[in-house]
Amino acid sequence: MTYVAVTALSHPGLVRDGNEDSLVAGPWTLCSTVTENPQTLVFPLGTPLVVAVADGLGGQPGGEVASALVVRRLARTGPGLTDEDAVRQALHACNREVYAAAEASGGALTTMGTTVAGAVVSPRSLLVFNVGDSRVLAAPRCGVLQISTDDSPAPEPGRRTTSVVTQALGGTPEYRPVVPHVTTASVSPGDRYLICTDGLTDPLPTEVLDDILREHADGRAAFELWKAAIAAGGPDNITLAVVRIADA
Repeated sequence: MTYVAVTALSHPGLVRDGNEDSLVAGPWTLCSTVTENPQTLVFPLGTPLVVAVADGLGGQPGGEVASALVVRRLARTGPGLTDEDAVRQALHACNREVYAAAEASGGALTTMGTTVAGAVVSPRSLLVFNVGDSRVLAAPRCGVLQISTDDSPAPEPGRRTTSVVTQALGGTPEYRPVVPHVTTASVSPGDRYLICTDGLTDPLPTEVLDDILREHADGRAAFELWKAAIAAGGPDNITLAVVRIADA
């Protein structure tokens, strides 16, 4: 039997007061919590399985509320995400839900928003999606490869990243539609993916991610990725999932 192993971890980092990140793996969600030890879940490869991270927008109210709303909605709708159009419609619905919750707050949560990035794993395909700058990366033997598309401007000269995003779910005073990035890839046993917020990829260059994923299996890889981000200063919330397709 072919199965999907998802090893996840979420941590506030060393600078932020709280954790505004959230994560979904199938029906399981992790919202605004701390898990210094990786948690591994195993699912049979069959019904569409959604694995995603959401990063609440820093500097704006309710980032943790927005990210939790998104992953909980994806947990409910995940089994029905059978093609690219279904994923796009789900992300549009997430966007509307964030704006509706902000409006219902009476102004307390105006401009709250979140990024999202993830994949829907099915027997014949992997649907990769994102809005914002959280990422999905493939981790084949030839080296880590980003397969999501950052919604962010080019960084300034001498800098590797930027904290600015050009679109998010919510995040503005008035409703603004999004244009989700959705692509389809093939799936086969042995494939491995890293889904993470920018609290991991901002402080760590791709070659560090690659070295860790090459050297370690899932649980240890997740722990070592987190440890490396902490050693690099832990400037933001860190949430990640290592996803592996395997035969029993």
